[in-house]
Amino acid sequence: MTLSKKILFCGLLLSILFFPSEIRAETDVRDVKIFPARVIQGEPLMVVIEGVKNASEVKKITFGAEPLGVFMYQNKPTTLIGVDLRKNPGDYDLVAQFSDGQSIKKIITVGAREKIEAPLGIPQKLGGNTKESQNKLVNTLAEENKILANLRTGKKAFWREDFIYPLSQIIVTDVYGYSRKTGEYSLAHKGTDFRAKEGTKVMAMNRGVVRIAREFRNYGKVIVVDHGLGLMTFYLHLSKINVNEGELVRHEQVIGLSGQTGYTLAPHLHLSIRINNNSIDPLKFMDLFK
Repeated sequence: MTLSKKILFCGLLLSILFFPSEIRAETDVRDVKIFPARVIQGEPLMVVIEGVKNASEVKKITFGAEPLGVFMYQNKPTTLIGVDLRKNPGDYDLVAQFSDGQSIKKIITVGAREKIEAPLGIPQKLGGNTKESQNKLVNTLAEENKILANLRTGKKAFWREDFIYPLSQIIVTDVYGYSRKTGEYSLAHKGTDFRAKEGTKVMAMNRGVVRIAREFRNYGKVIVVDHGLGLMTFYLHLSKINVNEGELVRHEQVIGLSGQTGYTLAPHLHLSIRINNNSIDPLKFMDLFK
């Protein structure tokens, strides 16, 4: 080794020994990236922690007062936020706390969703458009929603792959987030409807545990898959259920067949997604994994 190379080597060695923090700072600068940059009521967010190699280094992440689960995605600690359809517009704190005591705070501004309302009748199989049927619809929906809002979730992410749509062909027939006027009642449509003739195969959007596989008066035959960390997918109005509660299902596994059971006027698949019981737009959720 020449004298000049020896001097250069010694200089590099001394810099590593006496200034290690400066070298790490250039390559491991911590930051919190939020996608997308803007969000409104009923939309999801993906939060990615930069400059951190594993999820164990992230002690806690909160959105407002809500704790968020952390998982590894594309080799980076990541979390998902569900901005509920009914969440008040305004600014909310996102705080990431790390195991070494450092913390990073960001402000997330939630915008208001445009209010749209459209009429929707009650099918004859549920009593038709009478005052009595309207009252029964609202009361029984409240009971069903209570059951679906109190499902346990896994403490870790069950999935390992990107999420897929539950149908092989995707044609949207009714969008998320507007209100359906039924008599004097206004009911939010907390899902997306897809065209699906009776008996179309419905697939699990990702790996998870079946929490619900049963029939309801209004939602018809329902499957709920828990993907862990508060993330759940809901498949409504099915004609057939192929899985059992407690069963672990695979990515893309056929879990049922589409239909028109419950409060529906024609065959289709209604898909709902919740994060920590916050209702979000399924199409916006899928955009996160593009």
